Amino acid sequence: MQVVLEHFDLEMLIKLLISAILGLAIGLERELKRKPLGLKTSLVISIVSCLLTIVSIQAAYSFPSSDVMKIQMDPLRLAAQIVSGIGFLGAGVILRKEDDTISGLTTAAMVWGAAGIGIATGAGFYIEAIAGVVLLMISVELIPSLIKLIGFKKLHSKEILLKLILKNREDIKDVIKALQEKEMTMDHVHIKELEDQTYLLELKVRVSYRKSTSAIYDGVSQINKIYRTEISG
Repeated sequence: MQVVLEHFDLEMLIKLLISAILGLAIGLERELKRKPLGLKTSLVISIVSCLLTIVSIQAAYSFPSSDVMKIQMDPLRLAAQIVSGIGFLGAGVILRKEDDTISGLTTAAMVWGAAGIGIATGAGFYIEAIAGVVLLMISVELIPSLIKLIGFKKLHSKEILLKLILKNREDIKDVIKALQEKEMTMDHVHIKELEDQTYLLELKVRVSYRKSTSAIYDGVSQINKIYRTEISG
């Protein structure tokens, strides 16, 4: 009995160790990209998810059975709540910016993924958990780059927001034409007359992902009819 108990404890420690290593891999990828989900957060999620899964499975078989009372429990009842509960953390890293763009969705998905890896490890699916982490790394690192190289033209571009101040109404058409000549594709145009009799031209445009933001700013600044320029993206 003592030997079985020692083997049982060792198996639990191995599960926690594997979940920590796999969680470390996910957190390291996010940390290198300076994302909100870092090493510590990913480790905590993966380890605690693994621990709760172990507790859930073992607790289902820890109650003694008798002819008077038979207790039946779902071995993964507690672990199932991890999937829904982790949504609170995922929602915390999703941000909506001033230009209505959404960021943090991949990081939120990685939070959910770290929990899933911990559950799989705690349930004893070691090979599946390792394969899951490998596929996650391939999905977020290699596949996007390959799609940009061999995909459609739209996948080769990135979206930026231009806020331009013009002094004359007549210059609006000329400025849009000049931007199109610089290989910028217009997705959205918003024009607003300001109180100082100038005009705000807000544009969502797509440009080649090879162009840096500073290079785009220099190109837009060369248009003489633009009084003030602001770029984000």
